[in-house]
Amino acid sequence: MRIIVHGGQPLRGVFRPSGNSNAALALTAAALLTGDPVTLRGVPDTLSTALMIETAGALGADVSRDGSTVRLQTTGLHTRSLAHDLTEGQVSAVLFLAPILARRRHARLEISYPANRLHTHLVALRDLGVDVHLSSGVIDLQAEPWDRREIVLLQSSVTATAIVCMLAAALGRETVIRNAASEPHVQDLLVMLAAMGARIEGIGTNTVTVFGVEALGGAEAHISPDHIEIASVATIGAITHGSITVEGVVPAHLHLIARVLARLGINLYLNGDSLFVPAHDKLIASQTEEELDLPIDTAPWPGFPSDLVAMATVAATQVRGMTLIHEKLFDNRLLFVDKLTAMGAQIVLCDPHRALVAGPSPLRGEYLDTPDVRAGLAMLGAALCSQSSVTIDSAELIDRTFENVVSKLVNLGAQIEVVQP
Repeated sequence: MRIIVHGGQPLRGVFRPSGNSNAALALTAAALLTGDPVTLRGVPDTLSTALMIETAGALGADVSRDGSTVRLQTTGLHTRSLAHDLTEGQVSAVLFLAPILARRRHARLEISYPANRLHTHLVALRDLGVDVHLSSGVIDLQAEPWDRREIVLLQSSVTATAIVCMLAAALGRETVIRNAASEPHVQDLLVMLAAMGARIEGIGTNTVTVFGVEALGGAEAHISPDHIEIASVATIGAITHGSITVEGVVPAHLHLIARVLARLGINLYLNGDSLFVPAHDKLIASQTEEELDLPIDTAPWPGFPSDLVAMATVAATQVRGMTLIHEKLFDNRLLFVDKLTAMGAQIVLCDPHRALVAGPSPLRGEYLDTPDVRAGLAMLGAALCSQSSVTIDSAELIDRTFENVVSKLVNLGAQIEVVQP
């Protein structure tokens, strides 16, 4: 999809976020842990969730959808194999290993990407006693129930945490997971597993204890609003000098994000389940002695999310002062900054993890491609605060994770033309 963005228009109005796409992926997989009906509410209509739900159906789930409500019932699994036709283009399909192992004890995963991307996951599975055999892009796994296990994840991986917790709820009597991820979408999964019958301690922390049951039951689960979408749209509102209200937020998911954005001169006000972004005439980085020259750095939750590092970098181009962006968690997530420099931003990429941004810089551009899902919405934000019209190619990648965000921004006054479906 190709879009033309006419920049320089302040955003104004009320914005309602969609459900967290990452939560929907994990909860869809968890629904296959039981043969009883499971109802998921607040499921966003994104490419990633559509592929996940389609895969659930291929594995044996009876699926129906009514708006943002998805109902699944899986009386039996058709296969123990996640073949290429089910995994191609969606790394999240690895989440289905948990229900397959829980119900069939054996699973096979075919991958077309380097196996080291799953290193944390496979080590965690071995620590749970799962037999893992890897050969030529095929991973065979065999699991048996256990009484008590205590494991430490090599990284606080969201996907690894989700797989381990699902298996612990179905196969383990007592399982302690340390260095667990604790993001809002992980919390949604743990709340659902508790509703299905497991007893879980430590939700929202980095040490989770799961007391499993012999048979998980059906449940109704509500997916939290997407905190990344909320923070991104709030930031776009600020850098376009607009004024917006975001309704239906979870304040606890935004407190630290709001404090970090305040160092970029972006003031957000939480009032109950609403977030207000006032009009910002100009953005000035915090100049207090204790915060002077502090970097904007990412960290595992509840730290500043890596998924917001691109948007923070775009915001920094509009802030008076020098800002160091430090991506501590992942390689190569700052390589998109060459697109911002082409638009007129003053950025020095110190190394793959650090970028020094001098602002404010008027942005102008004629053409951008969307390099990946995480940077796509940030590039759209850059185009919206630019002083020109910008063509963005491969814009459909934005909708992979965020539901209809382009049309929702148009409702706030953004001037965006879709010129190629």
